[in-house]
Amino acid sequence: MNTLLMRRLLQLVPMLFFISLVAFLLVKLAPGDPVAAYITPRMAPEDIERIRQSLGLDKPLVTQYFLWLKNILQGDLGYSLIYHRPVLAMIAERIPATLGLMGASLLMAIILAIPLGLLAGAFKHRWLDHVLNLFAYIGISVPIFWFGILLITVFAVQLNWFPSMGMRTIGMEDNWLDVVRHGVLPCIALTFYNLSSYVRYIRSNTISQLSADYVQTQLAYGATRSSILFRHVLKNVLLPVITLFGLSFGELVVGAYVTESVFSWPGMGLLGIQSITSLDYPLIMAIIMLSSLMLIVGNLIADLLYRFADPRIRTLR
Repeated sequence: MNTLLMRRLLQLVPMLFFISLVAFLLVKLAPGDPVAAYITPRMAPEDIERIRQSLGLDKPLVTQYFLWLKNILQGDLGYSLIYHRPVLAMIAERIPATLGLMGASLLMAIILAIPLGLLAGAFKHRWLDHVLNLFAYIGISVPIFWFGILLITVFAVQLNWFPSMGMRTIGMEDNWLDVVRHGVLPCIALTFYNLSSYVRYIRSNTISQLSADYVQTQLAYGATRSSILFRHVLKNVLLPVITLFGLSFGELVVGAYVTESVFSWPGMGLLGIQSITSLDYPLIMAIIMLSSLMLIVGNLIADLLYRFADPRIRTLR
């Protein structure tokens, strides 16, 4: 386990370096000028050039990249060109909202997907399986932003049950129940987005396990189908879910960012959209790097959990 962890951590460095290089080039070559946020109609060309020099934009791209990399290694993510605040402080304010949304939706997706997937697999080709399959196909096919808008239209605009956007009501900043009310619709949207693939995956594994020899042996000895399903099949079905977590973690991050933009949830996704539209390069780079790190760490956690849960994998060198 320790060897695997060290090997993965060593692989982390070149991966992040490559991602940072590609992201830096794409951001710098994108159309637009970050200096435009500072320009006023009466500003002289000399003043504009002075601003460009102060931001280091007059240097070659290679020099700009290594200066940025040097600052990153020193823990300095730079200053936002639009908000005029340290990027690190802005991310520290926003990331709890994103992690909270991702964690709540992932937990709900797993809690719901396990019984639904087991039932769909146990009642293969029956009406319950058809209903759950239809539900899963709809979840896979419907874009998350469209589903989010539908939730806002029905539950916020028409029924007025939940707030349509934001995370807190003005004047109720310390009321955690208000935060929960604001988070219900975003959590439902993101849960539905992830739930469908989990249900399909668990259903497929349940069907595979129910056709295994050990299940037929248990049935021959008189064990009930329900006892086999929850005592034996469930254990074998849960293990591949860890693999699915690693494979779908990227979808979870992207889905969270899209959800935040739909519901104006003040997390990393909404901040990323705002930074892109305003060409805030330091903020864009910081969000790209942090998102990449989250994806890599998520896959590492899934790999470690799989090896911890399955003794057969731990014995492999």
